[in-house]
Amino acid sequence: MTQSKPDTFIIKASSRTASILFAFSLVGTALLAYVFGLTHNIIQRNEEQAKLELISETLPKSVYDNDLIKDAIKLPPEKFLGTDDPTLAYRATLKGQFSAVVFEVVAPDGYSGKIKLLVAIRANGEVIGVRVVSHKETPGLGDYIEIAKSPWIKLFEGTTLDKDGDSKWRVKKDGGQFDYVTGATITPRAVVKAVYRSLLYFNENRTELLTGKIAQPIVSPH
Repeated sequence: MTQSKPDTFIIKASSRTASILFAFSLVGTALLAYVFGLTHNIIQRNEEQAKLELISETLPKSVYDNDLIKDAIKLPPEKFLGTDDPTLAYRATLKGQFSAVVFEVVAPDGYSGKIKLLVAIRANGEVIGVRVVSHKETPGLGDYIEIAKSPWIKLFEGTTLDKDGDSKWRVKKDGGQFDYVTGATITPRAVVKAVYRSLLYFNENRTELLTGKIAQPIVSPH
């Protein structure tokens, strides 16, 4: 039985519509992927630029005379530091001698999510400075960890493991030495713990960081 002309027309029209919708879906998917890739790269570049600016705040020029970018080394993802992707460690030298390193550590247990930090540590294991790269803490309550809004982050300057002891690496509410804002203890707890872990990591892997020969994941202290 042959199809009538109206039936044939409807089938052709439906096929044409389906083809058009399929084409639009392909174009739409491609555009979304392109926009995601574009914005993702922009966000990454902006974050890297922010890191470089923050490095200049944590690492005084008197500490180094080398090119930090040129002498940076790649660290593999490290659960102990809370990093899921490779990160950079910026190695500082002064007159040819290793003087300090700046690397990223992530506090996974912030009130509203991950808190990314840059920690600068002298060759002798003393914290030079800490800065927040990014966070999602509650505005007006948990964002005092930012240097632009509070000097709280400077409490870490000059701290060490040996001098301060493990028990001191807590907020005062928990018997430690670090101040906190009443009603907002989760944020500082997370930051204190992350900085403490960065010092443990540094002490455990000092030689590898000094020589720049970190080629594969390192067994971290537990």
